[in-house]
Amino acid sequence: MNLSLIKGKLGLGTAPLGNMFREVPEEEAIETIDTAWNQGIRYFDTAPFYGAGLAEMRLGEALSKYNRDDYFLSTKVGRVVEDETEEKEGMFEYGRKNKLTNDYSEDAMLRSIEQSLERLKTDRLDFLYVHDVSPDFHGDEWVSQISIARKGAFRALTRLREEGVIKSWGLGVNRTEPIELAIELEETRPDLCLLATRYTLLNHDHALLKLMPRALEQNVQIVVGAPYSSGALVGGNHYDYGDVPDDIVSKTNAIKQITEKHQVSMKGAALQFSMAHPAVAAVIPGSTRAEHVKEDIAASKEEIPADFWLELREQNLVSPHAPLPID
Repeated sequence: MNLSLIKGKLGLGTAPLGNMFREVPEEEAIETIDTAWNQGIRYFDTAPFYGAGLAEMRLGEALSKYNRDDYFLSTKVGRVVEDETEEKEGMFEYGRKNKLTNDYSEDAMLRSIEQSLERLKTDRLDFLYVHDVSPDFHGDEWVSQISIARKGAFRALTRLREEGVIKSWGLGVNRTEPIELAIELEETRPDLCLLATRYTLLNHDHALLKLMPRALEQNVQIVVGAPYSSGALVGGNHYDYGDVPDDIVSKTNAIKQITEKHQVSMKGAALQFSMAHPAVAAVIPGSTRAEHVKEDIAASKEEIPADFWLELREQNLVSPHAPLPID
């Protein structure tokens, strides 16, 4: 296998399988992963953060019956799952109660990898992302955190890539700025980064201005996470993992009118928009329901007329600088 095999592919993001926002029955989670596999998905992304290891455990259980050479697997570093427990709140209040420690040092990264391998029931990982070293999680401290990561996780991951232990590494974040900074580094430059919520139909202007052009110039590939903007684009109750603002409701309704006019699904429009940028290697929507995975796969292959994309552009619902599937 080589990295180019995920180019233009649909993967499965597993944040929802860590009991994000609700209790997900074990059998439902396993059925979702099995359906993704049976429908041809071969790239799976996870993280210790997702339910304090719950998503990794479920993914490891479901994938353990398949040949490890037949799929790509990525997880994240930057948080260590501790034996100590605590009460949870927020996105993963229904996940495991284990405490998470934020730590971007090399020692913590190696400990995190060892734990992830055990939960995932595998002997190797293909890609590793440094998770949430970003303003939305660390506020003004994010720059000092990324400095720790540069001296710790970044250097160690670069070494692991050079040694062939992993194929690629990068950042897994919900903001463009950390990736913009990291891809300018000389000695520890990432080559595959996961950007969630920031290259979607509803939110892409900022990424287009600086990140995507530089990613192309530096030969850094982007995996798009949360292509439905946490569900807001497809009737969900969240946008960027929070409440849906009024302006986003209005924009979604405007896009929906055009999809209905051209008989296009919102999922098809969202997935194919994100896939159209040449810097994008893969798009990884997450789900907890098998039928939604089937919808995602069908949507990624949907025939969408050029007039639909042109109307989105004419109505200023997509940036004039955004590559479209018709370009």
